[in-house]
Parts: sequence; structure tokens; C-alpha cells
Amino acid sequence: MATLDGLPPLREVIRAHDLVAKKQLGQNFLLDLNLTAKIARSAGDLSICDVLEVGPGPGGLTRGLLVEGARRVLAVEKDPRCMPVLAEIAAAYPGRLEVINGDALEVDALAHLTAPVRVIANLPYNVGTELLIRWLTPKVWPPFWDSLTLMFQKEVAERIVAKPRTEHYGRLALLAQWRCDAKIVLVLPPEAFTPAPKVHSAVVHLTRLMQPRYPADEAVLNRITAMAFNQRRKMLRSSLKGMGPDIEAQLVAAGIEPTARAEEISLERFCALARVVAG
Repeated sequence: MATLDGLPPLREVIRAHDLVAKKQLGQNFLLDLNLTAKIARSAGDLSICDVLEVGPGPGGLTRGLLVEGARRVLAVEKDPRCMPVLAEIAAAYPGRLEVINGDALEVDALAHLTAPVRVIANLPYNVGTELLIRWLTPKVWPPFWDSLTLMFQKEVAERIVAKPRTEHYGRLALLAQWRCDAKIVLVLPPEAFTPAPKVHSAVVHLTRLMQPRYPADEAVLNRITAMAFNQRRKMLRSSLKGMGPDIEAQLVAAGIEPTARAEEISLERFCALARVVAG
């Protein structure tokens, strides 16, 4: 059976290397190379950038990235069983794929990448949100990456792009949208994966802004939103009383009704409140 890149079909590769997905590693393999190429295309022109991929597994998305012309791919894979498969892909694309066997939470990927960089990954479910938060909260902004194109469980993806007064709106939406444009570009059913997860998945594309969307002190904004959403059903004058005795007046100064709840407040208003509190 012919494939886009002349390499064996992924099902054959998995059988040949006895790669059973491990639940403890959050593995769900995406085997349709047409889909992986579509994910790669959603990240834009890859010929002008290096790509960081986390959790390539048997290399379905890796192959999609290379087929779509990625200048160079750095793949970080924790599972040593996947190394021989990824080595075969690297041999088919000389000089364009580097593979590191390690934990993405610990590997210094920057030492292996040349700007501009895009991060594109079908993230392991068990570390996906933690990695996203790390990429959104570097010590210095703008970060090393130009964009993130990431696969999550659909509910997590909806939390990233959520708007006020919707079910999924919360701190993750504020964190992502403060510094990025975020949109869902693809939704995939469980049967697209092996093994099939119990939920749908979605690909989110985040494009960094050079500066945060609204001015605010990051530490103050984080503290306010943490307190507000930890008690999201309470009025803000109650959930934020730990900020100090003047919180009601500060809410009013920021254009927020003290009786409002966290899920009703826009990113712009939260940033305004952070400025009032810090000032």
C-alpha cells in the first residue's frame, strides 16, 4: 500500500515494532497520514521554520510535518520503544529530523532549535495542559516560539478558546488569550486514534502576540484570577476579599460590578482590575 512519503503504513510499523500504546504515558496514536498532514498544514508554511514536536510516538505527525516541508523537526519522545521507528523516519529525511529520547518537561529543546520555531504536537494527555502553561508563561515575553498547534482533549481545547459567560470560560482561557490569538482548527472523533479515547479531540492553533493584549502585572493578574475562579460561583466582592479591604472600590474603579461573578468578566476587565490593584 502506497503512502504519502513512501514509508510503510503506520499500522504495519506498529505491528512490526510491537508498539502497544501505554495508558500511563498518555499515548493515543494518530494513524491516518492524511489527517497528520492536515494538522501540519494548519500551522502554516513550515519550510521557513524549525518545528518542536512532543510525543511523536510511532511518528504519524512527524511524517506529516516532513511531508509538508518542515525545514527541520526536533522530536522529543519519552518512550524508548519508539526510537527505532523514529530512526527509520530520520533516515528517510537526512538532516531534517532530530530525535531526543527524554521527558519534554525536562529537555532543553532550545539548545537544538533555530528560530523561527513553531511547536506542533499531538500532546500526551497526561502532560498536555502543563506543557501549554509552561509555554505561555516564560520568564521573558515574547517566547521562543511563534505559534503553537496542539492536540488536546476537546474539552481542554474549548477551555483555551472560551469566552465570558460560557461553560468552559476560566483561567486557562484568560492565560492563553492574554498573550495569543487562539482558535480551534480541527476536531477529531475517538475512532481516529489507536486506541480510541473516550472523548473527542481537537487541535488548537495559538499565535503569539508580541505584547500581552492588555497591560497588566502578570503576578497580580494571576493572583486575582486564581482567587476569582477558585470560587467562581461567589460574587467578586466575596471571592476577592483576600486582596484587601479596598477591593469593592477597586472593582468599581476597574468598571466591574462588585456583585458580578468571575465567569462574567472579560479579559480586558480583569487586566483593568490588575492595574488598579497594582497601582
